[in-house]
Amino acid sequence: MINLVPFTPVLLNTRNFRQTVSLCRASNLALLWREYQVQRSFKIHTRRSYRIPEICRSETRRKLRLPDPNIFSAKMRHLNECHSQLELVEETKLPAKIRPQNVTVAVEGNIGSGKSTLLKHFENLPYCEVVEEPLDQWTNLEGHNALGLLYENPERWSFSFNMYAQLTRIDMHLKPHTLPVKMLERSLFSTRYCFVQNDYMSKTINPFEFSVFSQWFDFLTSSGKANLDLIVYLRADPSTCYERLRKRSRKEEAVVPFSLIESLHKLHDEWLLEKKYPVPAPVLVLDANHDLDAMKEVYKVRSQEILCGYH
Repeated sequence: MINLVPFTPVLLNTRNFRQTVSLCRASNLALLWREYQVQRSFKIHTRRSYRIPEICRSETRRKLRLPDPNIFSAKMRHLNECHSQLELVEETKLPAKIRPQNVTVAVEGNIGSGKSTLLKHFENLPYCEVVEEPLDQWTNLEGHNALGLLYENPERWSFSFNMYAQLTRIDMHLKPHTLPVKMLERSLFSTRYCFVQNDYMSKTINPFEFSVFSQWFDFLTSSGKANLDLIVYLRADPSTCYERLRKRSRKEEAVVPFSLIESLHKLHDEWLLEKKYPVPAPVLVLDANHDLDAMKEVYKVRSQEILCGYH
């Protein structure tokens, strides 16, 4: 008599779950093959007397030491039921520790609004990585200072710089997550809705150049590679931003006029507050007019909001 030990799914250990499933499947195949051999042997030895009474057939099975087919089939049904339950458990997956979802946060704001200060405040957290604007690329593109050329002669270089800036922005978006929270210093969207829009309105790029840039922007954003989970808008008065810009004394920004700061402030408000242009994610607005110590306290108090629940 074949002795079968039924499988019981509730006793499975999650550590060797897949090995157990494989064992169950292998056992099932072995039993099917054994059942075929038994049935074939039984048929051969009773071929000439299949009409004889059941008691005679039972005697034949006893003499041949064959298992009772009914008992064998019951064992097989039990094993198949266990196998089906294992398949269901495998399909729905056993409970496991769920890793937090990666999030991308864009820090937006005018020139001099305090974006770098915010990023430095969070850059050393164990679950946060910071992606700053690629100023080194903008100021040294194979020996050319693209940012300096833009500020010196915007009518000549606005389109060229913004096309290159768009390329570096998408590189920022495409950078793989190494930690759950990735914070970007500006995004592809502010390049389009604030800086390029300002250039178009001030006629430093013509309608043809604006259309070329816009179609590239639409292509890049429709790919789903520039998605954001949150926008943190550091909103500061144009006078505050201009004063900070003067204090930090970046060589390329020495010729930046106050009118540009005012125009960018208006465009950021139209985009993120008035929703004049598409907003790709929820917006968290922070008053950035305070001094450095006060802003650090704001970042500390509202860190969980800024980091999408991480703290």
